[in-house]
Amino acid sequence: MTAPQPKVLTNSQLYDEDFYLWLETTAKQLKAGKLAEVDLVNLIEEIECMGRSEKRALKSNLIVVLMHLLKYKYQPEKRTNSWLSTIFEHRRRLQEVLLESPSLKNYFEENFGICYQDARQQAALETGLLLDTFPVDSPFTADECLRQNFLPE
Repeated sequence: MTAPQPKVLTNSQLYDEDFYLWLETTAKQLKAGKLAEVDLVNLIEEIECMGRSEKRALKSNLIVVLMHLLKYKYQPEKRTNSWLSTIFEHRRRLQEVLLESPSLKNYFEENFGICYQDARQQAALETGLLLDTFPVDSPFTADECLRQNFLPE
C-alpha cells in the first residue's frame, strides 16, 4: 500500500488555502528571480490592498486626533490624561506613517477636511454637545495636528 501523496497546490490555490505559506513562497520566488512562477494577479492585489490599508490607517488616526482636540478645546472642564494619551498616541502613529511613507503627506492634506467633518460628528456624539458647537471648518491646521506639543486653548 502506498502512502497518500501530499496535495500540490498551485500558487493561486495556495493563496486561497494558506495565505502565510503563499507569502513565504512568493518571497522565495522573487528572491530567486523565478518571476515566471510568481502569482502576479494575487501579488498585485495584495500590494494595492496594502496601499489602501495605509490610507485607511492614516485617516482613522487623524480623525481620532481631531476628535480629541475638539473635545479638549470645547470641554475643558472634562480634560483627562486619557485624552492627552490618546492624542499623543495617534499623533505618533500619524508621524510614523508619514515618516515611512512621505508620499502620503499629500493624501493627508487632501483628506484633512473630510476627516475633520467625521471628527466633528463623532465629537458631538461623544460629548453630547450640539454639532453646531464645533465650527464647520477646522480650528486646527494639519501641521498642528501632527505637532506633539500643540494643544488648543
